[in-house]
Amino acid sequence: MRHIDVHELSDKARFNRFHAGVLLWCALIIICDGYDLAVAGIALPSIMKDMGVTAQNAGFMVSSALFGMMFGAIFLGTIADRIGRRKAIAICIALFSVFTAAAGFTHDPYTFSAMRFLAGLGIGGVMPNVVAQMTEYSPKKIRATMVTLMFSGYAVGGMLAALLGKGLLETYGWSSVFLAAGLPVLLIPVILKTLPESMPFLIRENRLDELKQIVARMEPSYRPDAGDRFALPAQDRAEGAPIGKLFQDGRGFSTAMFWIAFFMCLFMVYALSSWLTKLMASAGYSLGSALTFVLVLNFGAVIGAVGGGWLADRFNIKYVLMGMYALAAVSITLLGFKVPTELLFLLVGLAGASTIGTQIVTYAYAGQFYPMAIRSTGIGWASGVGRSGAILAPIAIGTLVGMALPLEQNFMAIAIPAAIAVIAVSLIRHGRSASVQAAPAMPPRARAVQS
Repeated sequence: MRHIDVHELSDKARFNRFHAGVLLWCALIIICDGYDLAVAGIALPSIMKDMGVTAQNAGFMVSSALFGMMFGAIFLGTIADRIGRRKAIAICIALFSVFTAAAGFTHDPYTFSAMRFLAGLGIGGVMPNVVAQMTEYSPKKIRATMVTLMFSGYAVGGMLAALLGKGLLETYGWSSVFLAAGLPVLLIPVILKTLPESMPFLIRENRLDELKQIVARMEPSYRPDAGDRFALPAQDRAEGAPIGKLFQDGRGFSTAMFWIAFFMCLFMVYALSSWLTKLMASAGYSLGSALTFVLVLNFGAVIGAVGGGWLADRFNIKYVLMGMYALAAVSITLLGFKVPTELLFLLVGLAGASTIGTQIVTYAYAGQFYPMAIRSTGIGWASGVGRSGAILAPIAIGTLVGMALPLEQNFMAIAIPAAIAVIAVSLIRHGRSASVQAAPAMPPRARAVQS
C-alpha cells in the first residue's frame, strides 16, 4: 500500500499538457468574465443618454452588478468547497452569460439593474473558483506566474469589450455589446467534461478512480495502483466550518488585512473601469479616443499581471505587491494633471498595470496563503468583502463627477486607497502562508512510500 501526498505531487510536477489545458480553460473563463464586467463601463455614456439617467444614478446602475458580485464571491466561492469546484464554475458561467445578455433587452434602469445584479452573482463567484483551481494545479515554482497569466484574461476581456464597443455602439447601439455576452453559456457542457475537479474534494468524496486519472496526467511518473491511499497535510483537511478556519492557526489578522487590500484595490479597479471613459470624455477627448484609453488601461493590466507574477515567483510576493500598490498611488494621481498625450497614455497603462494587474497578483497571493481545503473559501470571502469597495467606487466617483470637481481631485480620490493598501499588505504575516509552512518537499516518487 502506498500513501500518496497529492499536495506535494502538485507542487513538484513539471509543466506539461495537463497544466496547459487547465490554464487555457481557466483563462478562457476569465476572458468571458472580464468582458461581462467591462461591458457596462464601455456602454455607460450611451446607456445614460438612452435612458436619461444622471451620473449618480448611473453609478448605482453599475454598482448593481457589484452587489451581485459580492454575494456571488462569498457564497459561490464557499459552496465550491462543498459541491465541487467544477459544478460551481458551471453555475457561475450560466449566471453571468444569460443575465448579461438579458440586460441588453431592458429599457429602464430598474430592470437593467436587476439583470446586472443576477449576472454579478456569476461574475463574482467564478473568480475565486478559477484562482483556486489554477493555484491547486500549478507547479509551485511557477505558481504565481500561472495564476497571473490566467487572470490576465480579465484584462483581455476588457480589451475585447472596448474593441467591440468601438465597432458596435455607434452602429447597433449599446444593447448589441450585451447580447454578445450570452455566447459563453455554450461552453458549459465542455467545461463539465474537461475541467478537472479539486483533488481535496475528490478525496473527501472517495472518488479515487477519478483522482488517480487526474494525478497521472498531472505527474506522468505516477502509476496508479489499486492499493494507493491518498493523504492531505493536516492543514488541508476541511473538518469544521471552512469560514472559521480562515481565522485559525494565526491567520486571523492576515485575513483581515487581505480583506482591506481587496477592498482598496477593487475600489480603484472599478472606479477606473466605470468612469475612465466618462472622465476622459469630460476632459475633451472624443468617445473613440476615450475608449482607446480603456484599451491602454487593460493592455497595461496584462503587462502588470504577467510581470507581477514573474516577479512574485522570484522575489517575496508580499514586497512585490507593496511596490505595485505604491506605483498605483503615483500613476493615478498624475492622470489628473495636464501632460503630453504620449505621457498620458503611459500613465494610463501604468494605472492599469498597478490596479487591475495588482488585483490579479493579490488574488495569487491569497491563493498561496490559504491551504487547499479552504482556498476557494478564503479567496471568496476576501473577494466578497472587497466587493464593497467595488460597489462604493462607481457611486462615490459618480457623485464627484456630478459635482463637476476639477479632474485632478477625481483622480486623487481614486488614488488614496492605494496608499492604504500598501499598509495593509505590509501587515500580512507572510510566515503564516500555506506555501511557506509546507514542509520541504522530497521528489514525488520518494513520497509514494511502500508500506
